[in-house]
Amino acid sequence: MEIRESNRSNQLLTIENKATHDVFVFAANNENLSILQYSSSLFLKDKYTTPLKNINNKSLIGYSFSEDGNPTLYWSTPDFEIILAVKCFLESKTSRILYFKFASSRQYVVSQFQQNDSFNILTKDLDDHTLMLYSFKNGAVDEKLLDFSTYRFQDKNGKLRTFTEIIRENPIEKMDETEYNPLYTSTAKTKLYVLPNRMIFTLDYNPKSTQIFDFNTETEEIKEKNFMQSLSEKGRKLSNSFFQNDKLYQVTANEEELSFDIKDYNTGQNLHSIKVSKNDTIKFKISPLFIQREGRKPTELKTTKKFLKHLSYLDLGLSVFNNNENSYFTIGGTPRIHEMNAFSNFEYLDPDLAAMLPGAYNSIGIVHTESVYFESVFDSNYTFLKQENIEPLAMDNIYYFLNTNKKIALNNIIKYKDFYILGYYDSASKQYIMRKFKDGFNADDPFLNEIKTPSSFKRPFLKTP
Repeated sequence: MEIRESNRSNQLLTIENKATHDVFVFAANNENLSILQYSSSLFLKDKYTTPLKNINNKSLIGYSFSEDGNPTLYWSTPDFEIILAVKCFLESKTSRILYFKFASSRQYVVSQFQQNDSFNILTKDLDDHTLMLYSFKNGAVDEKLLDFSTYRFQDKNGKLRTFTEIIRENPIEKMDETEYNPLYTSTAKTKLYVLPNRMIFTLDYNPKSTQIFDFNTETEEIKEKNFMQSLSEKGRKLSNSFFQNDKLYQVTANEEELSFDIKDYNTGQNLHSIKVSKNDTIKFKISPLFIQREGRKPTELKTTKKFLKHLSYLDLGLSVFNNNENSYFTIGGTPRIHEMNAFSNFEYLDPDLAAMLPGAYNSIGIVHTESVYFESVFDSNYTFLKQENIEPLAMDNIYYFLNTNKKIALNNIIKYKDFYILGYYDSASKQYIMRKFKDGFNADDPFLNEIKTPSSFKRPFLKTP
């Protein structure tokens, strides 16, 4: 009786205790929770299975570690109204369940994330101009209020807006600091970056500037900063930004030109700028200028003019990933969400036909279903690197492995020391496997760097009836 990826009762999670650097693997179904504990050298230290109760129709959403080193896992109902905290006692091999219930029905969940070995849920009040941060740790919940009611929000036309209006129109999208964020998430106009003891919110609802709120989770102080975008005198302008390693990357574009700036977050100093017109060649790219329609392979746009033309109808964004040596960029655009929603209401328009066209006409206007993008790499001195000088990232190796192995289910990835660990259930061998991946060509052969798991992980707790 084999595990099925689609069966939600089977859940797997690989995590690191940042204090001890032990690695834990948790595997759960509706009846049992099995735990593997590895040392910082990834040798198996302990394993056991404990019964689980009352987690039917609940999803495993996060974890925390207490000062005593014991982990707590959190299960939630789909609406987050009820959260079960299962604290595991490693020495006695027992567990205890705690119940949490949100006091207010006027809040909705914006994001959930790990920070400082605690599990956090960020919520938005329906009407008040506030966010609420719930931090779960040591069997308790700490609540912190982020009040934006006194701050000034002004759109491109000079009209004053409220924080609630901004977030309603531009939902918050959390960026991952350890992985490459795909372009369809980084085109969001409001982003959240979670750092140790800090939360950074970047707002790009006004194409003239990036408004930033820096929240200190220890002092609960909010600091506001504003970074002007590059000026353009050539028609309407799209803009967006990305925050990485105390640098703010900003991009603006219209049909005539594209600008790219790198600024020091702490001083505001402009560290590097690039501007290209529609008649220029983009010389700092390592990929073609791609256009990709849903379900189809990307094809090349031959000129900057064509690229900017398509980009002008999309949501502009950029994604930045740093591996301590080089910075990897993706710049481009994805379909506008409100247009795609409008498009879905017109049933008479054949979806396959729409996917073949650069745009489809309806009573709302033109709906663009494609994405356009290109990729680039800079070193620490902002020198453009050519393709032949670039080795693949660990994440590239992981996704290649996932794409070439179709028997993988319930996979998750963690950054560990200077490499990544991919954990997954292999439906062919019927066991849970962890593999090590590093940056570079053949830096680690994923087929040779398998972290062995004990035979107990082949037992029925991973299987469906």
